[in-house]
Amino acid sequence: MARDTDTHDDEPVDRRLVGGWEGRYYEDFAVGDVYKHPYGRTVTETDNVWFTNLSMNLNPMHFNEAYAAETEFGERLVDGTFVIALAVGMSVIDVSANATANLGYDRIRHHAPVFHGDTLFAESEVLEKRESSSRDHVGIVTTELRAYNQDDELVLSLERTPMVLKRSYADPSPAQPTGWPEGIGTQPEDVE
Repeated sequence: MARDTDTHDDEPVDRRLVGGWEGRYYEDFAVGDVYKHPYGRTVTETDNVWFTNLSMNLNPMHFNEAYAAETEFGERLVDGTFVIALAVGMSVIDVSANATANLGYDRIRHHAPVFHGDTLFAESEVLEKRESSSRDHVGIVTTELRAYNQDDELVLSLERTPMVLKRSYADPSPAQPTGWPEGIGTQPEDVE
């Protein structure tokens, strides 16, 4: 059973239901804004082997250590499509948490190899935004996504274009954020 107040150091504390981060809506984007996405991610050997197997990428550069040792890199490379998926995933919190569809991934460039143990960081820059001509509830946003390794070396860049929901069409609340069924967890009457 929830209590109306909790105590901390014997002082009463009012409880309230507060909404969390909902992501950006179309109106929140401005051309020229750069979002440095939170949380770097270290790429493991397991990531590479699993992704290579799942995607049936048969290039031995990703899964055959003896073969890769004889190449100019001297070791296995991380599958480039995993690097794309990871960087895009890192950007969702800021760019497409409220997307209704991704329209395209363009100008994909691998600038440097990624190795097991590299830690990647990603940022997105808003290049363009426009109203949708066919759907009133969304706008179209184009960003350049850039991923860097721990040595500040650019390893990937691409443009991505999602359709992003407009705020006036969204209906999340602190009691029922996006993705939560009605009535699950703490409700407003639990903290009043």
